[in-house]
Amino acid sequence: MSFSGKYELESQENFEAFMKAIEVPAELIEKGKDLKSITEIVQNGNDFKITITTGSNVIHNEFTIGQETDFATITGSKVKSVVNLDGANKLIVKLNSVTSVTELSENKLLDILTVGDLTYKRISKRI
Repeated sequence: MSFSGKYELESQENFEAFMKAIEVPAELIEKGKDLKSITEIVQNGNDFKITITTGSNVIHNEFTIGQETDFATITGSKVKSVVNLDGANKLIVKLNSVTSVTELSENKLLDILTVGDLTYKRISKRI
C-alpha cells in the first residue's frame, strides 16, 4: 500500500496538552490549534518525502526506511532517528521522548504521537 498522496487534517485530540508537554510556546499553541494542516507524502519504495504545512509553518523530512536520518520536529529542533515499517501500512519513529506512529487505512492517515502517558491523535483524509 502506497502512502503517496495529500491528506487534510479532519480532526485531532489532545493537541493543546501534547504541545504543552513537548514545550511548544503558548502563543504558538494558541495560533496553531485551529489551523488546517496538509500532509503531502511522496513514497518511492523505501524512500519517503513528507511535507506538513500548517498555516505558514512547513516541516519537511526525507528518509529511507531503516536508515538513520536527521528529522525536523514540531518544536523546530533536529533529531537523529530511524523510521521502521510495521506491516505494509504503519511507520514508526522515536524522536527523543516522542513516539510517532503513522498508519494508512484506506483513505485516512492516522498519526498517533505519544510522550509519557499523553497521546495526541490526528486523523487526516486523502484529498
